[in-house]
This record gives sequence, structure tokens and C-alpha cells, in this order.
Amino acid sequence: MKKSVCELFAGVGGFRCGLNNINSIEDLNRPEKWETVWFSQWEPADKKTQWAHSCYVNRFGDCKDLNGNYTTNDDINTVDKNTVPSHSLLVGGFPCQDYSVASSLATSKGLEGKKGVLWWDIRDMLEAKKAPFVLLENVDRLLKSPAKQRGRDFGIILACFRDLGYTVEWRVINAAEYGYQQRRRRTFIFAYKNSTEYAAQIKHAIKYNSMFGEEIKRHNMVHLIEQEGFFAKCFPVDATDGKKIKSGTLPMGIGELSDSFTFDFENSGVMKDGVIYTLKTFPKYDGKQITLGDIMEDGEIDKSFFIPEDKLYYTSPDIHHSDETRMQLEPEQRKTWQYIKGAKKINRKAANGHEYVFSEGAVPMIDEYDKPARTMLTSEGGFSRTTHIVRDKQTGAIRLLTPVEMERIQGFPSNWTEECLVHGEKVEMPLTKRRFMMGNALVVNLIKQMEPLLDEIISCEPEIELQYNIAEGIELEKETI
Repeated sequence: MKKSVCELFAGVGGFRCGLNNINSIEDLNRPEKWETVWFSQWEPADKKTQWAHSCYVNRFGDCKDLNGNYTTNDDINTVDKNTVPSHSLLVGGFPCQDYSVASSLATSKGLEGKKGVLWWDIRDMLEAKKAPFVLLENVDRLLKSPAKQRGRDFGIILACFRDLGYTVEWRVINAAEYGYQQRRRRTFIFAYKNSTEYAAQIKHAIKYNSMFGEEIKRHNMVHLIEQEGFFAKCFPVDATDGKKIKSGTLPMGIGELSDSFTFDFENSGVMKDGVIYTLKTFPKYDGKQITLGDIMEDGEIDKSFFIPEDKLYYTSPDIHHSDETRMQLEPEQRKTWQYIKGAKKINRKAANGHEYVFSEGAVPMIDEYDKPARTMLTSEGGFSRTTHIVRDKQTGAIRLLTPVEMERIQGFPSNWTEECLVHGEKVEMPLTKRRFMMGNALVVNLIKQMEPLLDEIISCEPEIELQYNIAEGIELEKETI
């Protein structure tokens, strides 16, 4: 089967970089191993310039749909999915702001939220184009969303795959636990049509038969999750107590599922024929650990990234907490990194007049060289507890991360987001946008690690020719001998 890709919610091309092992901008001069036949990137918040799309097009060029039109920067809700070229692999890091790690789970809105509804565009694309294989990425809290009905959203996603004839594997992967340069936990979903040769190979490998009793099925699914499955082969795990595997059945109706379904999903699992099997797994890795120090620039850094002394500390550097229940700080003192990252107690009053003490613990002010970077968020570089502050390698002075360092933390080539193609002209991407793009991206290294097995799986599939007749609005599928 041809290695063709449709990349939804493409950002600046993380999946494409990973699948084609792009390590530097110079690698764009060689042919790509995976052909991207269409992609979609539209950011409603960018009113004038679509910065992510412009960066993607600058690096890879644009793609026409089957009507010969450029629709890659249209709102995906408005795109006729039937006009998208057929593909063997659908990928995407679908938007997750409504239940992201940056917000409290208690305030998440899940699939009902403004971004979460975009899942249905993935579902519509699968229904229209019938991609044999799917690889998606989302935040780890997707498995527990929404707060008032834990597991409902992921259950809806699994039910959609079931109804379209797919088997699904998932795994929450922390990139740092497999040696990479960022502590970033993300849920990855791999789905494949039950009619594929790969599905038959998996059934044979785990000796699965639908007529087996439940205990045998559970044993087989443990074997799939720990050894024979897609994620087990890409990211090995230690053997577990297989008796702890949990199972459950998805309701047949999406409406019933939406109203009442809850389930305690673990970090690994599989859904087959509407039955869920889930197990908590633990990473197995003893190789090299890439650290923040390994990816930091060691040359001269522009002075604009350095933090003035009066913005670092308002008192002795040895003090890591403030107690404003005893003595209120001046506004300028609160505008220091020492304050924002330190532990604090503050008197507050609720809307109903109730008085209480707000408190939070300290976070390390300086990110050390010898550990992987913390999770990078879209707020990176802003005055926030989550922003990385580092000690410059050349001068020892304290500064913010550079765009190149942020790109390296996510596994992109250096200067990947430096330029964009806007109305046919190359322009410099603003620093705030470069920070946002990287906070919103995936760890490219993880896709690179999955690619060899994806290549093997799809290369072993018989060639399927998908022909789409736009005039008649029907798609014909036939096996090519």
C-alpha cells in the first residue's frame, strides 16, 4: 500500500517532520518518504495572518483538493471531506484546549467545548475517506474528561471508531521516559480497519478468536497491550500483573453513551468490537537521557532574552515563599519571578463575601541542565509559573528560552518557525507566535520512533485504489492485483 498521509490540525508540521525524519531544514531538499496528499490548518484566533499555516506552506508547500482548489487553510468545519484526496494514514493532533493539562480538570468542558467539537470533523473524514490507518495525539487528560462524567469523551471517540469498523489502541506516553528532552505526557491513539491485513496479523499473533471465553480474551488483550500491539513494539513496557486488566462494553447508542457512560481508563488499552480492555503499564527504557542542557544554545544570545536583576528578585534569593496574610507586598514586588514562582499565601474574598486564604507551593525558579525540560505550554515566555528560566551557558546570566531552544525541546529542526510565506513573500514570524506554535506542538521524536513500524505495517498491506467520482458523489474501492 502506498504511504500517503492526510494531516489534520497540522500546526507547523510535527507529524510530517516525524514521518519523514526531518532533522534539519536542509532535509527538505530530499524526497519525502511519506506523501502528504492534503493537510488542514486553520486558527480562528489569527484574524489577519494564519501564522501556523503560513509556516507549514513555507516549509512544505500547499496541497490542492480533488476539485483543484486550495482549501488547506479553510475552517475544517466548512470543508467537504469528500473532496480530500484518499490516503492510507490519517494523522492529527486534534485541538484540546478545553481539557488541556494547562487548565483544571474540574473546569473542563470536554467534547462539548468549543475546541472539543472538532473531533467530529475527524469522524466525518474517516467516514468519507475510509483511511485504513489512523494516528492521533491529544492531552493525557482526554481519558478522564469531562470532570463530572469521567471517561465519557474518550468513550465517545472509541464508539465512533467502533461504528466505522476500526480496532483502537491507545497509550499515554511521557517523552522523557523514553529518553527524550521534554517531560510531556500525551495520549496517542492508533486505529486500524478490521478489514486490513494488519488486523488479521494481530488476531493471529495474539491467537484471538471471538468465540473464546472472557478470561481468554482478557489474557490475549494483556498480550496485545504489553507485547504484540503497535505501542508495545514502539515503546516497550514492563510486564504487569495481567489480572489487573479492566474491561467494559460501550453502549451501542452515542446518545446513551453521552448521557450516562463513565469508565476509568488506564494509560494503555485496546478497544475491539465495542469492548474496552485497559491496563496500567510502566515504561521500559534504560538508554540515554537527553536533557535541557543538551539542547540549549551555547553561543551568544540576544540581550532581549535576559532578565534584569530587579525583575528576578525582590528580596534575598534564598527566600522561596511569601506570606501576605502577615504583610502585603508592593505591586512591583509581585512582578518578579521570585514571587510568581515562589510559594505564597494571600487573603482573598469570594463573590459571596466569604474570606479565605489562597495558597500554592513553590516551583523551581531556574530549570537545571541535567533534567529534561518541563512540559512546554502555549504561554511559554510569558510572566507565568510555567515559563522556563535557564542559566545562559556562555555568561551564566538568567534568561528565557530562545525560539531555537523551544523548537529543539519539541524535536523540530532549529529555526523551523523563523519564517513564514505570507501572500507569496517570506516574513519573520513574531516571537510570541513562535512560542505559541511550540507550546501547541507534539514531540516530533515520538513520531520518528513510531515511523519504522508504520512503514512496515502499511508496506505489507495490499494496494487499495480509491477512486472518487466528484460528479456522481460516489467512491469506488477495489483491490489491485
